[in-house]
Amino acid sequence: MERGTPGEPVTQSAASGRIPLAVVVVDGAGLVSHWSVGARRLFGCAKEEAVGRPVGDLLPVHGAIPEDREPYGAYGTYGAVDGLGPDLETSLDGRISYPATGRARLTEPGAGPDGGRTRLDVLWWAYPLVGPGPERLLVLAADAGRLAAADEARGEPGEPGGRAAQVERIAPGFALHTDFPGADELAARLPEILPSMSVGESARIVAQILELGYPVLEFSHQDRVPVTPDWGVARRVERKERKQRAARAAAHGLPVPEALHGEGDEGEDIEYTAVRERLEFLNEVSGRIGSSLDLSRTILEVSRAVVPRFTDVAGTYLREQVVAGEGFPEGPPDETTLWHRVAVEHTDEPGRWDDVVPVGESMPFPAHTPFFQCMTSGDPVLVPRITEEMGNAIASQFEKRDIRPLINHRSMLVVPLKARNVVLGFMILLRHRERPVFNDMDRVTGAELAARAGLVLDNARMYTYQESVADTLQDSMLPHIQPRMSGCDIATRYLPGTLLGRVGGDWFDSVKLPGSRTALVVGDVMGHGLNSAAMMGQLRTAVQTMAALDLPPEQLLRNLDDLAQRLGEHYLATCLYAVYDPIAGALHLANAGHIPPVLVRADDGRSELLDLPTGAPIGVGGVPFESVLIPVAPGDRLLMCTDGLVEVRGEDIGVGLATLTESAAHPAASMDDACDTIIRALNTRGGRKDDVALLMARLNGIAPEDVALWRLAVDPSEVSRARELVAARLRAWSLEPLVDAAELLVSELVTNVVRHSRSSRIDLRLVRSGVLACEVEDDDQTLPTLLSAGPADEFGRGLRVVSALAKEWGTSRTRTGKTVWFELPLPRR
Repeated sequence: MERGTPGEPVTQSAASGRIPLAVVVVDGAGLVSHWSVGARRLFGCAKEEAVGRPVGDLLPVHGAIPEDREPYGAYGTYGAVDGLGPDLETSLDGRISYPATGRARLTEPGAGPDGGRTRLDVLWWAYPLVGPGPERLLVLAADAGRLAAADEARGEPGEPGGRAAQVERIAPGFALHTDFPGADELAARLPEILPSMSVGESARIVAQILELGYPVLEFSHQDRVPVTPDWGVARRVERKERKQRAARAAAHGLPVPEALHGEGDEGEDIEYTAVRERLEFLNEVSGRIGSSLDLSRTILEVSRAVVPRFTDVAGTYLREQVVAGEGFPEGPPDETTLWHRVAVEHTDEPGRWDDVVPVGESMPFPAHTPFFQCMTSGDPVLVPRITEEMGNAIASQFEKRDIRPLINHRSMLVVPLKARNVVLGFMILLRHRERPVFNDMDRVTGAELAARAGLVLDNARMYTYQESVADTLQDSMLPHIQPRMSGCDIATRYLPGTLLGRVGGDWFDSVKLPGSRTALVVGDVMGHGLNSAAMMGQLRTAVQTMAALDLPPEQLLRNLDDLAQRLGEHYLATCLYAVYDPIAGALHLANAGHIPPVLVRADDGRSELLDLPTGAPIGVGGVPFESVLIPVAPGDRLLMCTDGLVEVRGEDIGVGLATLTESAAHPAASMDDACDTIIRALNTRGGRKDDVALLMARLNGIAPEDVALWRLAVDPSEVSRARELVAARLRAWSLEPLVDAAELLVSELVTNVVRHSRSSRIDLRLVRSGVLACEVEDDDQTLPTLLSAGPADEFGRGLRVVSALAKEWGTSRTRTGKTVWFELPLPRR
């Protein structure tokens, strides 16, 4: 059998296409697993007798097809045969993987006038099913003779040559469901004809039906009508037939059979209505929960969705790891597992439950309670009425609080909140005494509700956990910059992105350099997420390491670009690197594809974007970098940021840069206030999704009177001269408490140069800023090393003395040699 041609429209004719369907589901062993009411009516076998039997015993599939059969159309075969034909037989045997359809005459014994035999005209569609469930074949069947009766019941009597007459020429077929009007509405109604199953299983089967072809009725190649299952039409037709048979029996003076009174159908109508109401309730709840990934809000949505429509009281308990936003709970719960009460919704008077079962309380549950049974089995637990004995057992968990008046004699349903077969929590549902008790249908509804709620809660839990991990990672990688460096003050701000997965690759940093200089860095790894954050951490570490080597800015970016290419082709980032020399009053900058910095002049308050060679982003490779030297005055401010602050989707970045330049010039009482002013000016425009890194440095400079510089000869006699020069200058600066320590440390450093280096000169410099810095520079690039000196060793103790007495010390190579430096804290005044 072939399917409908994609793109060929299905003509919507006058025929309603509404017919009652028989639905039969067959498992992999060929046994009937579902036998609908329609199947009982069509084939005459009760559901209790059909389920579990071989399908071949119930559906007459072994009919011989006459040689003079009349083929009709491309989708079905019309023939007067006793059986549904070999196509269905092949489908039942599992020998084909495509849908099949056909039409057959069936003999129905004992249904004709005077107990004779009648011939049923049956249309059928067979769908092979695949998936994790046991279902392997879905068979839909309909009585073609009902079509005319259905049209008549709808007030559409057939006319000669009209639609009722064409019933004799009808054939079942398939078509893509999108090829006819109202396709989505019809597709949405398909679950109504399927057996009771979970939403996931139902959706899987519906998807396969739609993919294989929607069932249609063919009157010709161009005139096809989609089948619309209509239980209401079917019941109206049956009621009409029942009344007619009852009237004929009464007219002949015969007793009216009990079956003709219709009580069974009314029961079926009630059951069907109840199922429809519960499906609508579940769909409504699904629409109300999961609107947010915030765990607290999701918990409230789940609790409020069931009160008061399904229950009068709903208490939600979650495991400790879920509430804390930690990883997935490990191991099954036991009697020591703590459960956090996270929500209580009820229809009682306000405050009645608050004192007895307050939200936020944690407690375990013993093995004899239905709550423990639910959390360990993972299945709902139904208690039609809470007895006095059970109420006492539950109340024993609540110290000094009598919960029995709130729960005794109420109906209770405990449903697990599960995800990936792990119990995250459970809900306790209670109904008032005046309300019907929970029944088995409620148990199924509650289980389905809890399954959906569990998935939503798990999504919120995973998001909360991942957000916590991302924030922790981001915080660990962002440096804690000292607000005061030598000759400058620094303030920073970091704003996470507004997208899901807020972690990003923006960073800032400052590095102390020899000569009282400071390196200032801002960078932006392209992309978002943990990979970008991890790359940011690698690049930041590399910048710190290379900055400590006192590389020129352009050479540092060149080395960083080489490193990024070695790490991988996807490593791309922008970076702005500046070195501030407070003694020389200069900024030395280089740029790798980053937005330019803003410099605010202290003398007139004007701000400007610095015109720098842009350069290519880090990781492109093969592109030279250039640096520029810009003179600055004490009090000038340098502002460096990432593009997330100035770039808004749909707006030219020039607008953001202009706003940045303008807001940077606003006077502020402090550096922090200045940063906040800039953030407010640019963060209120809306549309920002990227993370933001902002670094502001006030360039205070170091006055000439706070710097002392001497050149010494490489001679042992210069050691004592160095001590005298340092002591005199410290006394002039009123730093007498530092004289002894400074003399000793300077003596050690100068002695090292005299004894171990091949230098032709020694430069000694003292700098008074936030600390006392002392630097000894020579023209030998061999760095001294801290050694382990034994009691009898003659050498190796000098740097150990420096390490023990200095606040900080270090060594670095320069273009012409090396520098060894130390710092001493200034005495408190």
